Parts: sequence; structure tokens; C-alpha cells
Amino acid sequence: MAIDFKTFNGIVDFVLDDKKPVLIRGRHGIGKSVVIYQTAARLGLPVVERRASQMTEGDLLGLPSIDGNSTKWNAPDWFKSACDNAVLLFLDEVDRASIEVRQGIFELTDSRKLNGWNLHPDTVICAATNGGEHGANYSVGEMDPAELDRWTCFDIEPTVEDWLTWAKDNVCTLVWDFINQNRNHLEHNDDPEPNKVYPSRRSWDRFSGCLVKGKLEEGKTNLEAVFHLATGYVGFEAAVAFKDFAETYESLVTPDEILRDGVDKVKTFDINKFNALNEKFEVALKDRELTDTEVTNLAAYFGVLPAELAVHFWGKVCAVNAAALDKLHTEHVNGVPFGLFVADMVG
Repeated sequence: MAIDFKTFNGIVDFVLDDKKPVLIRGRHGIGKSVVIYQTAARLGLPVVERRASQMTEGDLLGLPSIDGNSTKWNAPDWFKSACDNAVLLFLDEVDRASIEVRQGIFELTDSRKLNGWNLHPDTVICAATNGGEHGANYSVGEMDPAELDRWTCFDIEPTVEDWLTWAKDNVCTLVWDFINQNRNHLEHNDDPEPNKVYPSRRSWDRFSGCLVKGKLEEGKTNLEAVFHLATGYVGFEAAVAFKDFAETYESLVTPDEILRDGVDKVKTFDINKFNALNEKFEVALKDRELTDTEVTNLAAYFGVLPAELAVHFWGKVCAVNAAALDKLHTEHVNGVPFGLFVADMVG
């Protein structure tokens, strides 16, 4: 059964605390490497990364030297680092490695040692592959039961919310808003056609970086260039939709503007635009100390939201800014005391 990244992050530490190796499997471009680096940062460990697909037996085992009448193996630098220091050892693309390298990893995952060299007691091992449920779409080797038995395997099927949560601080607002309002364009989930470019979570991140670097993220700036760039990163269909979105992008309406100036600019919004704006509010309100004017305008915003979104938005405010609740209860919404408005809304 596949799990999302939120679930994975909630359980992986239990495995690593027991010093057992972790293997995550999933489609390309979903953020497997990113979540492993996030795990290392959370554990306070540096990452030693090696692409198993590019390794030979010598890269894994090291080279021998003469010691008296025998030889001993000298560990390669990356493995010696994992033996001398506490690190997160990240072996990427294990299912694309040669069979000799994969068999060498058996001892590493089973006994935490390799060719007489023992891992540091606090070193942990993680790996990532494109195998698992989607393995048929990739040129990867199958992992037999004995090999898989040495890993704790997690198949990852991330949600759109996984990406949106990560992307809030990592992609430009134009791309974030487009995906939030056009979630079917985040990635291609059907069987791919050969040699066709499709969007992925990784390609949207790379496209965003290109827009920011080229100062093209202002929506209507040089739309033809934006379209051709998008085609190269995320494919034709997604590029067409992105260009259409950028042409009418309303980037000027922000939570800060509403809190400062009121709700006049959003009174004609439809449910999709309100939903996208609510996602921005979740970030803008987090632990923010609101002025009296901002509290009044926030209460007014509740009054223009569709009922089903108002209930959901109330939950977001409660979760990210409990200090604002007392102030809100001194306000009125459409002439009704805020407390009665909430009670009627929830009821």
C-alpha cells in the first residue's frame, strides 16, 4: 500500500532510530531525494550520497593493499566517512545498479558492515528507486525477495497537498497558484507515450527557478517566452494551460492587501479563487499579531466567503493563529456578532 510524504515523515524516524535501512520507491520527480535530505536535516546528520547506478564493485568495496603476506581492503572515501562519522548514507537508484553492486550492498544493509569496515553506530542508511508499483514504466532491475527483505520498504504516492506545502517556500507564486487551481497539471499519472515531455513535481520546480532567474514570474511579462520555456519543462498541454492562466493572473490580490485595505477586490471572486486565496492566508496568518484594522478586515473576509469555504477557513485560522480568535470575537460580520456568525456558520 502506498503512503504520502506526510505519513512517511511521521513514521520513518522509528525505523532509523532502530538503525534499520529504509528504501523508498515511487515515480520519478516526486521528491524522494528531497524528503531524504529533509529527514537527514531533521536528524541533524550530514548526507553522504552515492548513485548506485554509477558504481562498480571497486567503487563499493575499495581497493586492496599488501599488508605483510596478505592483502586488506581499503574502504573508499565516502564509505570511510560513514564509518568514522554519524551520517545519513543515501544510495540512490539502487535498482539501476549492476547485480554485483547490489549483492555487495546485501552485507551493508544486513550487517551494517562491508569488507571488514563497520558503519558508525549512529549512521543510518536510506535508498530510493523508481521500482515498486510503477516499476514497469522504468528500465530498472527487479529486486528479489531476499534483497527486499534487507530493507524497510515504503511505496510513496504523494498527494497534491504534499507538493503545495513544500512549494510554498520553494517555487514562485505564479507557479504555486497555477498548480493550486489546476491540480491535474501537477504530474502525468497515466501510462506515458515514448519520447513525450510530461509535467512532474520536479519539472515544475525547475521551471519556477527559470522564471525567477529570468525575472519572468510577473504573469504577463513576455508570455511567448514563458510558453516556450514551459513547453520544454512540462510539455505542451501543461504549457498551454499555464500561458492561459498567466494571461489573466490576478497576482495583486494578496492576504496582506486584504488585511490592510479590505475586501472590495475579492467580492466577485468565484470559489476556486477564494480557495487559492485561503491557502495563501494560511501562510500569512501563521503566528501573526494582527492590528485592530487587520482584525476588522479579516472578519469582513469571512463575510464574503462562500459558506462551505468559510467553515474550512475558520479551521485554518484556529490552527495557525489562536491569538486572533479573541480579537475576532469583538467584531461583527454583516451586522452579526462574530460569535453568532460562527455558530450559525458551523450549525
